[in-house]
Amino acid sequence: MKRVMVIGISAGAGKSTFARKLREKTGIEVHHLDAVFWKPGWVESGFQEFSDAQREIVKKKQWIIEGNYSNTFEIRAAACDTVIYLEVPLYLCLYRVLKRWVTNLGKTRPDMAAGCREKMDWKFIKFIVTTYGLRKKKMAERLDRFAAEGKEVIVLKNRLDIDSFLEDFDVKTDNAS
Repeated sequence: MKRVMVIGISAGAGKSTFARKLREKTGIEVHHLDAVFWKPGWVESGFQEFSDAQREIVKKKQWIIEGNYSNTFEIRAAACDTVIYLEVPLYLCLYRVLKRWVTNLGKTRPDMAAGCREKMDWKFIKFIVTTYGLRKKKMAERLDRFAAEGKEVIVLKNRLDIDSFLEDFDVKTDNAS
């Protein structure tokens, strides 16, 4: 596991937190796509600029790239050896998004570009709710394809799965030394 794509069912799935914890276990640098995509003041990067930035990241020997941005999945998927997918329930995604908003009010999260203070709107909540089911089906298809391409695909569906994976990772690492 040297080039890892961390994706999730939705905002609030726990991608950023998981990626940070995986970095602690592996020492592999994490790249948060939100920090690559957004410029100060919530200005979006252009598609070409965003794609080019990812192409530079995937040239590295090791990386963890966290985030969905499905329009650029192929850049990361072509270069990764492992895909870790977080598919937690919708209610948990919503809870985490709202908690993140309240916790970071007036601040910029560490996984976000500078100058992008935490914000929330109903359009974002509606997006999460209305796309959850469709994304679940689409992600299953993508994961099947990634596995068929020889990628290691790891699906974690709840906190127990996530915690167990990270704990088992410690055991595997300890046995290797």
